[in-house]
Amino acid sequence: MTPTPATAAVRVRRAELSDLDDLVALEEATFDSDRLSRAQYRRHLDSDSAQVLVASANHRRFLGTAVVFFRKGSRVARLYSIASKPEARGKGVGSALIDAAEAAARTRHCHALRLEVRTDNASAIRLYERLGYKRLERLPRYYEDGADAWRYERTLGTTLRLSA
Repeated sequence: MTPTPATAAVRVRRAELSDLDDLVALEEATFDSDRLSRAQYRRHLDSDSAQVLVASANHRRFLGTAVVFFRKGSRVARLYSIASKPEARGKGVGSALIDAAEAAARTRHCHALRLEVRTDNASAIRLYERLGYKRLERLPRYYEDGADAWRYERTLGTTLRLSA
């Protein structure tokens, strides 16, 4: 297995129909519950209220994905889902996806990006807090399996943040 490149080589783009198999495979490999189905991904690829992002390296090497939702009349975007392949974790893929999600939110004139994360997902919590996300509240029994979640939010400025 070849090593995943450093952050600089990670590219994020809008997902295309040709990414559908990779999106579904990563979703099934990453999450035990609360999964997006193939039909949901397919619908989100063409939706005005969602943006599916794909992180890759070496032109087409699929590393991860993020799904951002936009609600009409709201200036708060929602990072609904983010996942990366196990071999890509800790290599800047999550940061690159979040940067792209924030850029998509700014393009839609959103002033904040909000997300929920399992209270037991320490690595994701560290990433969000390192990137400036603030914990807002605990959501009891938020997930399908009964796990609690933390809700986080980051106010979006007009300039892009440099990844640390």
